[in-house]
Amino acid sequence: MSDISKQKFTNSTVGRPILVGATATPGTAIHTVTTNSSQFEEIWLYAANNSNSTNVSMTVEFGSNSAADQINATIPYMSGLYLLVPGIPLQGDATPPTVKAFAGTTNVISISGWVNRLG
Repeated sequence: MSDISKQKFTNSTVGRPILVGATATPGTAIHTVTTNSSQFEEIWLYAANNSNSTNVSMTVEFGSNSAADQINATIPYMSGLYLLVPGIPLQGDATPPTVKAFAGTTNVISISGWVNRLG
């Protein structure tokens, strides 16, 4: 049976939300996956739209800017925490992927969440 431990995002200060400043690729760094190839990391990512009155588009990148490695979404204004990534597993690697995000408007989307490390 695998051990599971909950981790904060590597780019989060003591677990606080990460403000998305980037408006294009490469995005704002959120988390870098472990280098241990026998471990998986299950990513749970929530977005909050803190703009004054508009929905904001955003993109999450998983290691590259190719379409296959991206999730695109529109984060509703005043939605509270919007589930964006529901536990997608990423495997550790010697050159691990970095999860990054960019938004249509700078500094209005904040990212919260955690990583379940398995193995």
